[in-house]
Amino acid sequence: MDFTPTEEQAAARDLVARIFGDLATPERLTAAGTGSDPELWKALCAAGLVGAVEELGLLGLVLLLEEQGRTTAQVPFASTCVYGLLAVAAHGSPEQRERLLPGVRDGSVVVCGAFPAQGGVRAVRAVRASAQGELTGTVPVVPWLRDATHVLVADEHGELWLTPVTDATRVEPVELTAPWSAGRLTLDGAAAERLGATEAHADVLATARTAFAGLQAGVCAGSLARAVGHVNTREQFGRPLATRQAVQLRAADAYMDIEAIRVTAYEAAWRRDAELPYATHALTAAWWASEAGRRVVDTGQHLHGGAGADLDHPVHRHFLWGRQLDAYLGCGAEVLQELGELIVSEEAQP
Repeated sequence: MDFTPTEEQAAARDLVARIFGDLATPERLTAAGTGSDPELWKALCAAGLVGAVEELGLLGLVLLLEEQGRTTAQVPFASTCVYGLLAVAAHGSPEQRERLLPGVRDGSVVVCGAFPAQGGVRAVRAVRASAQGELTGTVPVVPWLRDATHVLVADEHGELWLTPVTDATRVEPVELTAPWSAGRLTLDGAAAERLGATEAHADVLATARTAFAGLQAGVCAGSLARAVGHVNTREQFGRPLATRQAVQLRAADAYMDIEAIRVTAYEAAWRRDAELPYATHALTAAWWASEAGRRVVDTGQHLHGGAGADLDHPVHRHFLWGRQLDAYLGCGAEVLQELGELIVSEEAQP
């Protein structure tokens, strides 16, 4: 394994870090409320960063999403890249790739995923597809739905369908723990096109879990960086809080948790890019993102003391994102059970 970024991946990471640093400021995030930042989205697409993911691979996307997580920038970057660009590139027909990918690359096509918010592949799916490719059903929570032009939907049989947000759908705003511009999706005979074969669902879900683990690594790194800055400047009894052993140990534990999230996400992404089996590795990354991610954002808020209780403090945004990512696509206990069952099934195969 070699997780060293290529020259292209490193350049893209540095560029996206500058864009997020310049535009995803606490003031702009506050002004955006629970919606996304259209100016920031235009800047990312104009820089070619969405389209670049096709060449950078999943590991490259994980590196970019780390930078988004550090600033909690409110754009549908992860969702469009996972459920749009990578899903269509991997599982779309030549005609679908030619028709859909240009719009995804330039940002005019924004894709979100109507995947189970919890429960992974065992969750009951309420969406049914007719023989004519029309979708009917309701998905209670779809992150970034209010920004989307298209939705990638998993039906009751685990088949994937791409449908535009048209008159055959109804979108009702839903507020989540994190401000992810979410909505409730109601489909009433919505025209859709099938994407890939039966195994496409498992691959897209594993890709999503890996990518969002990378996003969680960035969220946690941003939270810890803010906490470290606070305890180094905040004095108590004439000494910075950072000199207290209990504070140092808590921060050290958080650092090790972040590294565990990061390295497991890197490994899963690298294996996918190398066309190696990575289902168990994606579940491992998702477990660390859930269990360790929750600990880290709790620590970040705790080390801020009374300031951490302020809902308007920037660190609270990291707390909200971390807790949202904790349960997205399966919480820790659910992912661990799924991982155990997958290992058993693989060992039972001749």
